[in-house]
Amino acid sequence: MAKPIAFKPVTVDFKADLLRKLEKAPGEHAEALLLAYDVLEAAHKAGVLDLLHGAIGAKDTIITTLSKYAAQPEGIAAIRNLLTAAKILTELDPEVLDQLSKVMAHASKEHQQEQKPPSLFQLAKRATSEDSRRGLSFMTLVLSGLGKSLKS
Repeated sequence: MAKPIAFKPVTVDFKADLLRKLEKAPGEHAEALLLAYDVLEAAHKAGVLDLLHGAIGAKDTIITTLSKYAAQPEGIAAIRNLLTAAKILTELDPEVLDQLSKVMAHASKEHQQEQKPPSLFQLAKRATSEDSRRGLSFMTLVLSGLGKSLKS
């Protein structure tokens, strides 16, 4: 006849296990812990921790105020506009935005260096360059699409 298998439940001391892991953590994660301390110190010096502490303490007031404004028509419009702006940003090519920011910085510097406004001839010459026509083509496509969407 078969003999029953002896079963002894193993008791696991979770607290002791956690303490053992905690004792090993500084050696195993020393670099990450030092970096975390640096981040905490920088956040403390910049007042970010004070801001977070205040926000946590005033969470009920903040939530009440936000929900009050979010229920108003202006709040609803603002939320919709933020979502639409986020959608626009996700659809744009990051390289195009990067180029746009560089071009705008360069154009701003050139504009500041101009002693007097350019003549109409200089503007026409600038506008008829191949690069300007390429940019105008892009902008007219954007304007055409916008105009088409405003029809309906």
